[in-house]
Amino acid sequence: MDEFVLPATRYALSGDVSIAFQTMGDGPIDLILVPGIISHIEFAHEWPGYTAFLRRLSKFCRVITFDKRGQGLSDRMAGAPSLEQRMDDVRAVMDEVGSSRAVLFGFSEGCAMSAVFAATYPERVSHLICFGGFARYAALFGRSDAVKIISELTKVWGTGASIHLLRPSLASDPDAVARSAKFERLSTSPGAYKSLSLTNLEIDVASILPMVRVPTLVLHRATDMMVPVKHGRAFAELIPEAKYIEYPSGDHDLCTGDVDTLLGDIEEFITGTRECHGTDLERILATVLFTDIVDSTRNAVEMGDQTWRRLLDSHDQLAKQMIEKHRGILVKSTGDGILATFDGPGRGVRCALALATASKQIGLQLRAGVHTGEIEIRGSDIGGIAVHAAARVMARSQPSEVLVSRVVTDLVAGAGLKFTERGSHELKGLPGQWDLFAASA
Repeated sequence: MDEFVLPATRYALSGDVSIAFQTMGDGPIDLILVPGIISHIEFAHEWPGYTAFLRRLSKFCRVITFDKRGQGLSDRMAGAPSLEQRMDDVRAVMDEVGSSRAVLFGFSEGCAMSAVFAATYPERVSHLICFGGFARYAALFGRSDAVKIISELTKVWGTGASIHLLRPSLASDPDAVARSAKFERLSTSPGAYKSLSLTNLEIDVASILPMVRVPTLVLHRATDMMVPVKHGRAFAELIPEAKYIEYPSGDHDLCTGDVDTLLGDIEEFITGTRECHGTDLERILATVLFTDIVDSTRNAVEMGDQTWRRLLDSHDQLAKQMIEKHRGILVKSTGDGILATFDGPGRGVRCALALATASKQIGLQLRAGVHTGEIEIRGSDIGGIAVHAAARVMARSQPSEVLVSRVVTDLVAGAGLKFTERGSHELKGLPGQWDLFAASA
């Protein structure tokens, strides 16, 4: 089974400006995702659901993402880029990857530029998709209110304040706010954000939209706090024969709400079929980590409820920190342990070892089990044979030991991790014999 590896960042030259881009998949159709006001193509993978969203698109497309000039990993610049410069950047990326024609998928602020590009270069655009878009930025809140909002956001840029507009459903989650704050800081500086936002206030593509002649799909969420839904409706009405779909829930962010339906609508619009929907979309390769606190019941009795609760809280905080550091996803706490997933087995094993060491320092011993296999995404939970296997591997581990399955050792060869054989075992409910190994750094 192959380990999924995040796409590498490469650069295309647009004039004398380097534009950072990534590609995922090798489908027969090229799809270029045109970002909103800020972007960082590498850190975006830290957002839960983002990588899975692109992987699902890559089942039928070659997906191309990029950072606009002045943003993320692309060259910084003084001032804000014009629509013309932004279109040049898209052309440069297309030329660099050898794409003569592509689906242009604009998100938020990227919708206006995508529509102008499609009207100007229809021979290079097979389909236009616009999500959370608008024709005139100043119309979102009124010019004076928009200037005030931009000024206020600039003052607190880098604190995660944008989450209240982009991802309000996550605004009460401290980890999501911290992630949003880092995304802001890595994407652009406060001054560059202000400059770009004020430039956007002058943009109005309403007169251009009737000139779009390529097949167009406009998508919007009724609960979008950043771009009120009336602007999405108006955007679609201005484009001849555009198809408009409105979703009842979700944030301005792409990867919230009913993502499966959204992806199915996109696939059907591009290919005419909905092959990648339902449970097939929810099955991905992942490394699963299970941990368990040794003698938790006895410790709780000896320490008393309050002391034990404080110790558990310390453990849970450590687990969150370690999982985030190793780019994992905390699926849930099991009461006296955790369940987490990682997009690479090396990160999963290192996280388990680090968490075991950190927990020992606060007086707790852990057992840990790690296995890599296909899992099923079930809302915020996961299931599948790989999850059961990781739990069974953990049950075989000794206190302060991290046990892994053979598939893990096979996938991390050359990663600098060490393993000691622990024999071949039958795992309850799972077929065959399982070779297990104790991990060490």
